[in-house]
Amino acid sequence: MTRISDALRALVLAAAASFCMLAAAQAPVPPEVAARSYLLLDVTANQMLAQKDIDSPVEPASLTKLMSAYLVFDALKSKKISLTQTLPISVRAWKMPGPRMFIDPKMQVPVDDLIKGMIVQSGNDATMALAEAVGGTAEHFIELMNEQAKALGMKGTSYKNPEGLTEPGHTTTARDLSILATRLMRDFPEYVHYYAIKKYRYPGTPSTNDTNRNLLLFRDPTVDGLKTGHTDAAGYCMIVTAKRDFPNLADGRRLLSIVLGASSENVRANESQKLLNWGYTAFDAVKLFDANQPAATPAVWKGKSDTVKLGRPEAIVVSVPAGSASKIKTQVARPDPLVAPFAKNQAVGSLKVILGDEPVAEVPLLVLEPVEQAGILGRAWDAIRLWIK
Repeated sequence: MTRISDALRALVLAAAASFCMLAAAQAPVPPEVAARSYLLLDVTANQMLAQKDIDSPVEPASLTKLMSAYLVFDALKSKKISLTQTLPISVRAWKMPGPRMFIDPKMQVPVDDLIKGMIVQSGNDATMALAEAVGGTAEHFIELMNEQAKALGMKGTSYKNPEGLTEPGHTTTARDLSILATRLMRDFPEYVHYYAIKKYRYPGTPSTNDTNRNLLLFRDPTVDGLKTGHTDAAGYCMIVTAKRDFPNLADGRRLLSIVLGASSENVRANESQKLLNWGYTAFDAVKLFDANQPAATPAVWKGKSDTVKLGRPEAIVVSVPAGSASKIKTQVARPDPLVAPFAKNQAVGSLKVILGDEPVAEVPLLVLEPVEQAGILGRAWDAIRLWIK
């Protein structure tokens, strides 16, 4: 399974924490949303645009299957399983209650079809079959789910099963779900197309559960995922992502909406659509620097190069209230002096984005090109210059 080194984990969490919400005085007022908790994230800018009770414990229902999918996709990527591989269906999987793919122990089902059954049909039987294949047992798979949640920084999440049926202690938060959803899309872009499939039925099975419950896939052509969930305790829940064309953003602009505890299937879809439309119209996305473009090139001491290029491997984009892009100012905060060596992707300082007099975001800056340490004479000369300075 995917493991994150302590250093990389710290960097990921620092980056996530460093992007802040717009100051309350400047942020557009979000619409009323009929849900227990909700969240709207600009994925492209990595900024939260609106939120309510995002750290309150909730039952995730079938949103649990996002973590199950994460582990399945990871197993595919590491070639522990393959899409064409067929899996046996256990009695336990066959007897799973709730939404089903309608598979049984007489079948050998390809992984590709089981993934469609888990995602499009939200099949608890398909999810259990995949969990048993990847984890060896469902119980070990649940252990892997909780280990992965910890590695991703999902501090408010505890999994008790792979499918999302109500069980004591099986909880998460809107914030944690946003972490999981964004990492799922970022880590496994080759597999997220499954979430855009509108209809699926395994050959020879009933057609009573063949339509994706994400109603926005049928209403909004820019929506391409992700997952719905419902139990009596959780209410109607939905994680929706959309990507729309936007000026100066070649890859478009992606938003992610999370609505938890709505009163009906239609309400969760309507409220999700409301959040997405508001986010796209109330905020502008502004690209400050291209991918791998230096945001700063400060002087370096004791290095083979006189300067170091600081930026991001992806474009630096910020979201600001519509019409306010001309008021953006940036400041680079970094240690001084900078003394070589510097490794590629080493975190060095940050780019502070200010709108008017209020901070909008703080983006960690990374070393774009390594800077080796100078020879002994160069280091000695710079040591003298630093002492004089």
